[in-house]
Amino acid sequence: MNKGRIEKSIKDNADMEKINALSRRELSEDEVYIFTLRLCDNEVDRDYECFSVQSLNELAVLFKGKTGIFDHSMKSADQKARIFDSYVEKQEGQTTLYGDALYALKAKAYMLRSEKNAELISEIDAGIKKEVSVSCSVEKSVCSVCGKDRKLQPCEHRNGKSYKGKLCYTILDGAKDAYEFSFVAVPAQKNAGVTKSFTINEEKNMEDTVKLIKACEGGVELSEKQSASLKSYIEKLEDDAALGEEYKRDMQKDVVRLMSLKLPELDREIISSVTSVMTAKELKAFKNCFDKGGNVSQPQLISNEKAAEKNDYSHFRI
Repeated sequence: MNKGRIEKSIKDNADMEKINALSRRELSEDEVYIFTLRLCDNEVDRDYECFSVQSLNELAVLFKGKTGIFDHSMKSADQKARIFDSYVEKQEGQTTLYGDALYALKAKAYMLRSEKNAELISEIDAGIKKEVSVSCSVEKSVCSVCGKDRKLQPCEHRNGKSYKGKLCYTILDGAKDAYEFSFVAVPAQKNAGVTKSFTINEEKNMEDTVKLIKACEGGVELSEKQSASLKSYIEKLEDDAALGEEYKRDMQKDVVRLMSLKLPELDREIISSVTSVMTAKELKAFKNCFDKGGNVSQPQLISNEKAAEKNDYSHFRI
């Protein structure tokens, strides 16, 4: 039996009852091909993420009736199978990387025995098509080191690194939805392969959303609405940035003009060169200083006549 992949072809009367509960017409045993598969487990995967046992049990309910496709394609033409039963099974004598008992989410799926599916069925039976990956969403992404939910409180810990001997990984908890399973070449989980999605809370402002995306080290999946919101936010930032650059250029011109008036001994081109690399904050500080009638102490530029009038050299004092 292959760990975490399509396992075997089976068929019994109870299975047919569950299949016909999903079909629009009653199907016979000869019309369907049934197989079991291991969708995912609570082991740490290649992305240093793992499902909690609770989330596996929640996904077992959510995955019933979900479709099987290729490479997470959203095209209806790529639908090949459907899950009619799913359950969590303890893997006796096996433990996870962090020492807990190993639990696997398994499922039973069916497809039609048709000329179109004949090649796929043959590849499944031959063990060629056996890796699968699931697409789902969870409420929490908990850091194994500090226990913070990274969707709400991004922390400094990074997946795959050890902190005082404790491996950092993300625990996916609180399953919200299950979308599909796919036949893939290289899954994320060593035993099953899992493609996780990052669900954005629509009530959060976009600044918080950006922080959460930065804290997410894995892939990010957005709904059409979320993608449109993020696009609008980026366009607004680009507009604001353009206005900011225009404001900075105008401020630089003002500072160059004011400095030229206050410091006529300085070459205007030098002033322009210096102010061109200043930040907007620095330019604003200089402009405020000159607007208030301030000046820059310049002992080296004091005329010989004025220097001769003073004999205490006070202009060199700090």
